[in-house]
Amino acid sequence: MKQKILSPGELLGVRQGLRTAGKTLVFTNGVFDLLHVGHVRYLAEARGLGDLLLVAINSDRTVRQLKGEGRPITNESERAEILAALRQVDYVTIFDDISPRSLITQLLPDVLVKGGDYNLDEIHGREEVESAGGRVVRLRFVEGASTSAIIERMKRK
Repeated sequence: MKQKILSPGELLGVRQGLRTAGKTLVFTNGVFDLLHVGHVRYLAEARGLGDLLLVAINSDRTVRQLKGEGRPITNESERAEILAALRQVDYVTIFDDISPRSLITQLLPDVLVKGGDYNLDEIHGREEVESAGGRVVRLRFVEGASTSAIIERMKRK
């Protein structure tokens, strides 16, 4: 599993190899704090859009900035390991920016995927991917399947 977890720098070399081999790279990103059925369905669908799936996760520091104190529930190395254990995930990386735009701009994936809870104009890296000839895909959002909703349910019990 550890060989599936790469630094952003290591991914640049992998990306070049994939291009040379004519392989399609699908990129998605997020926190992936408490893995739930919405994540599993989303990742399976994303993987079906290309040859390999890269999941970029926010660092613990940026999760706190985005979600507030008390988050993440699971630390970045454990989140990366859990995602790497999924058969549909080929690579995992941790990025330390609020936005994945810089990483997306460096890698220029063939397909950039986000959930249906994002509008096209809210998807970071969309312009860069489309300008390079790639495509951006919004996948269905699974109602009620969110980490925040799970945490709220837990607090009420």
